[in-house]
Amino acid sequence: MSLILTEQLSKTYGDHGHPVRALHEVNLAVEEAEFLAVMGPSGSGKSTLLYLLGGLDRPTSGKVRLRDTDLGTLSDEALSRLRRKQMGFVFQFYNLLPILGARENVAIPLILDGMKRSEALERADAILARVGLAERAAHRPAELSGGEQQRVAIARAMVTDPAVILADEPTGNLDSQSGDEVVALLRRAASDWGRTIVMVTHDPRIAAHADRIIFLKDGQIVDENRLKGQGNADDIRAQLGKLKV
Repeated sequence: MSLILTEQLSKTYGDHGHPVRALHEVNLAVEEAEFLAVMGPSGSGKSTLLYLLGGLDRPTSGKVRLRDTDLGTLSDEALSRLRRKQMGFVFQFYNLLPILGARENVAIPLILDGMKRSEALERADAILARVGLAERAAHRPAELSGGEQQRVAIARAMVTDPAVILADEPTGNLDSQSGDEVVALLRRAASDWGRTIVMVTHDPRIAAHADRIIFLKDGQIVDENRLKGQGNADDIRAQLGKLKV
């Protein structure tokens, strides 16, 4: 069974006089422990799709299912609760609290969900060790490199043991070496730790690490590439270039 399934998923912004169709009748299945990359030209609907999959926005029509749950049937409160327990989010900007150390930043979702602070910090330490930052746990964001901050953000996304991690341009603000380290961590999260990853990226080098790429144009899926983590960046770049013609 697919972990995520969309049916005729559509999103239109604006009023009836000036509607903007961001996504149109997208049918997509994402499997357990799959690393899926989403690519396409600017304005093609990539981030809109990610936000709908994550329940951060509601569709105009169509459905998003997470396992057996239709997100559209949930109240705002129930949807928020599902996001906290079943989804982790990673964005281009790390959104870490500057006055807290890495350990406390990672523990925040657990503490907000009612876990004892001592237990939450213990689990945060374990996750930071997993992402290679055990020795940086007490450091505040300003004392960490960009790549380290993003790895803290990934640890925070993973700490609740979510079913899926949704990443919107997670390497977009990083140099190439840090970007490689971050995408390698996401690759491990899928391959070794069984996490499902859905990642929006504009970078063919980063997308080459995915199991599969879907290409969007004008709010629709127009192409697909199954890579199994062994993609070629030049081939992906050429495939992406065809969409911009």
